[in-house]
Amino acid sequence: MRAMTIDPARLQPMANAIRALSMDAVQAANSGHPGMPMGMADVASVLFSRHLKFDPARPDWADRDRFVLSAGHGSMLIYSLLHLTGYAHPTMDEIRNFRQLGSPCAGHPENFLLEGVECTTGPLGQGLAMAVGIAMAERHLNAVFGDDLVNHRTWVIVGDGCLMEGINHEAIGLAGHLKLGRMIVLWDDNNITIDGTADLSTSENIKARYEATGWHVVACDGHDFAAIDRALEEAKNDPRPSLVACKTVIGKGAPNKQGTSATHGAPLGADEIAAARVELGWEPAPFEVPAEILADWRATGEAGAAEHGAWEQRLAASPHKAKFEAQMAGVADHASAAIEGHIRALAADPQKVATRKASEMALGPLTETLPQLIGGSADLTGSNNTKTKSTLPMSADDYSGRYVYYGIREFGMAAAMNGMALHGGVVPYGGTFLIFSDYCRNAIRLSALQKVGVVYVMTHDSIGLGEDGPTHQPVEHVMSLRLIPNLNTYRPCDAIETAECWALALSTPETPSVLALSRQNLPQLRGECDGEWTVEYNACAKGGYRLRSAQNTRKVVLVASGSEVALAMECADQLEAAGVGADVVSMPCTELFDAQSDAYKADILPDDALIVSIEAGSTLGWERYTGRGGLNIGIDSFGASAPADDLFAHYGFTADQIVPKIQNKLNN
Repeated sequence: MRAMTIDPARLQPMANAIRALSMDAVQAANSGHPGMPMGMADVASVLFSRHLKFDPARPDWADRDRFVLSAGHGSMLIYSLLHLTGYAHPTMDEIRNFRQLGSPCAGHPENFLLEGVECTTGPLGQGLAMAVGIAMAERHLNAVFGDDLVNHRTWVIVGDGCLMEGINHEAIGLAGHLKLGRMIVLWDDNNITIDGTADLSTSENIKARYEATGWHVVACDGHDFAAIDRALEEAKNDPRPSLVACKTVIGKGAPNKQGTSATHGAPLGADEIAAARVELGWEPAPFEVPAEILADWRATGEAGAAEHGAWEQRLAASPHKAKFEAQMAGVADHASAAIEGHIRALAADPQKVATRKASEMALGPLTETLPQLIGGSADLTGSNNTKTKSTLPMSADDYSGRYVYYGIREFGMAAAMNGMALHGGVVPYGGTFLIFSDYCRNAIRLSALQKVGVVYVMTHDSIGLGEDGPTHQPVEHVMSLRLIPNLNTYRPCDAIETAECWALALSTPETPSVLALSRQNLPQLRGECDGEWTVEYNACAKGGYRLRSAQNTRKVVLVASGSEVALAMECADQLEAAGVGADVVSMPCTELFDAQSDAYKADILPDDALIVSIEAGSTLGWERYTGRGGLNIGIDSFGASAPADDLFAHYGFTADQIVPKIQNKLNN
């Protein structure tokens, strides 16, 4: 059972255990950030011992509270807490090897290395923004399944840096608008950044900013256990999202360095650690925790077992048990089947539509069949085509909705989707223009790093968007996204490929996806062999495939993606008419193509043919497929403002301009 009253005599040694482990681990690594965990140790001790709902024996318990350390540089705080409360990892040896190769105690918390780390943090502000998504997922599932199965809070520790980052403004605005009252942010208000005191760079009223966005705000002395407890209780009882401003001393316990930036990002040093041990009354050797203090911490961890057990009983007795478990299981095993009928219908009745429209068409049966899908757009719903009849708005009045109006918050949207995916039970997709992937990029990278299957619907994928001009026309974006590890970037050429790419994107729960989609209508190039399409027959699954074989003796292989595949077909027609055999290869996803066998790749891109790439974007990167002797047709400059057809002609994307280049290359 959790203690009914605050006992400082018990809590202070528990907090000091965090301080000792943090300063010792950073010192052993000769690298790290001891100040934040030492400063927030008292707050964390109250939170974990009296408020947080968790069970170390079942870190994947669906109805656990989520704890997000947005100030990820203070990672020793969460590593200490996980060890002390009884999680299987990190062990003391793993803490002793903090920041060393092979230890799960990385410099910043990684969700894929340790259970109990809900999300990977370090890029400041993103933990807070992901927590908004976590809280959104909780409210949605609560609306669907009720308090018996889903009723938990999201707790976040942030520092001054998290609250300065621009994404903070996007995140708290969305949370305030949606009235996410089960989200509580604990601000480590220590007035210190790396450069020195915070007033070197900021003078804003943070509390007023939060209040202005619809948040409840309460302040407390971050080293007074009773005051902390009162503030957390007040936050829990307020229907709004809460900011708890915890006034703390960074590096608390280090007598000569506490309260200064010297404790922020460097080891304290042997002399200061010795002095801190005296200051704290901490006698044990490094990496040792007295049995009685460890027992108090373990009792805290064990207290959640009863809550977990009661929840398991409710789940077992619930008429919604099967539905709940199916919801939490995800969509990976069902996405292809959900779209099979749609693809067969396209084969029977070809559609000349923009791939953004084709995406909307595919989303129809997907969202109707898969209740886990939650869509949205950063104020471009009508352009991204991300809403369907099955996705009603999510709002503060109805969290059961499955469509989020994110507003003009691309970065915040991307981070929130990461949080939703990490929570589980929902599979988020969200739309914006491809050009604005730059706003989202760090969150997209975190999707890939955290291994979450978020789907980014990025429309208006080239100069084909036309008159909006170079500020809105992607050039380098598709290729730059292909550089991110564990990210599949799809650029489909027609309605059937778009549907196939959706099936693939939803079938990789540990790999996020980008769908780069056209504004302009594209002819349907597939269909002849797709009338009996099945889950096993997904041509795009190979990443690149032979769409059409040469009629004459093959001398050329035209490789294209997206809107340029139809152009490649026109080029092939002219070459064949001139007696030059040309294969056409559609390459919707280079990442999947790269994963194929050497034999397959050699068959698709043979050594005895001229390989020509055609893509309305940067040519950089296509050399790996065409070779040094190949030909790369693309755009290596910014676009211009004009109708799409005029732009394509101006930049050389017509068969009449490309075919002579190919013939010249063959002849020379």
